[in-house]
Amino acid sequence: MRTNNKTRAPGRFLLAAVVECVLFIGAVALAGSAQAAEEQAGGGLGSDWMATRANTDVTNKASLQRGARNFANYCLGCHSLKYERWSRLAKDLEIPDDLLQKDLLPPGDKPAQYILTSMPAADAEAWFGKTPPDLSLIARSRGKDYVYQFLTTFYVDPTRQTGANNLRLPATAMPAVLSELEGLKRAVYKNEERRASDGSVTTEQVFDHFEPIAPGRMSTAEYEAFVRDTVNFLDYVGEPTQVARRSLGVWVVLFLLVFTWLAWLMKKEYWKDVH
Repeated sequence: MRTNNKTRAPGRFLLAAVVECVLFIGAVALAGSAQAAEEQAGGGLGSDWMATRANTDVTNKASLQRGARNFANYCLGCHSLKYERWSRLAKDLEIPDDLLQKDLLPPGDKPAQYILTSMPAADAEAWFGKTPPDLSLIARSRGKDYVYQFLTTFYVDPTRQTGANNLRLPATAMPAVLSELEGLKRAVYKNEERRASDGSVTTEQVFDHFEPIAPGRMSTAEYEAFVRDTVNFLDYVGEPTQVARRSLGVWVVLFLLVFTWLAWLMKKEYWKDVH
C-alpha cells in the first residue's frame, strides 16, 4: 500500500524541528560549560576584566544561603532590598526560623518586614555624597556581570576621599568595604597610541593589570566565590519566582508541541478524503 507523502510531510517537519531545538539547546549548554571552565582556569583580572562573567546559578540553594549571609554581614548596613521580605527569603532559601532570627534578622525586625537598612538617608548622603541605592533590582537593571565586575575591580586610589576607586564605576562613592577579604591592590596602566582619522597620534593610559599591595583574609579563588554567591543572591532577589517560571515554561513548550501534533492529526483526519 502506497503512503501519501503529502500527509506525512507535516509530521516529519515537526519531528525535525523538535530534534533541531534539542540539538541547539545541547550545543548552547556545552558552550556555556566550556566558557565557564575556561574562565575559572584563567583566574585573576587583567586588561580583559570586562569579559569576566558571574557564572551564577539561582537553583543552587547553598550558594543563595551564603549570598544572603554575605549581604546581611557586608551590605545591609548601607543598602536595602525593599521588595523582599525576610519571611519570603527564609521560605525560598529553606532557612530555618531559628537561624533566620540568630544570623540574619537585625535586632528588632520581624520576619514579615521588608529587608531595609537601618542607616538614615540623611547620614548616608552626608558621609558618601549620595544615598546608597536599593539593590532589589540591581542584577536585573545592570546585569549580573556588571555587579560581579564592580565588586572585583576596587583598587587603592589616594586621590579619592574614600581611598579607593573602581574600574567598572569610576569615581564611585562606595568605599572598598570588602578590602579586608580581598586585600589591597593598585591598578597598573600602560600607554597606548591611538591614531585619529586625520592622522594625528595621541597617547592615553589604558588599564593593564592589578598589582597586589596587601593580602586579605581570602585567597583570590575564595574571594571570587564569595562575590559569586553574593551576586547569585542579588539575582534571586531581582526575581524570586524565576526558577518556577522557567520550570513552568518547559511544560508550556511541551504542551504546545503536543497540541501541535494533535492538531496535525485532526487536520489529517478531516482532509483524508481530499488527498
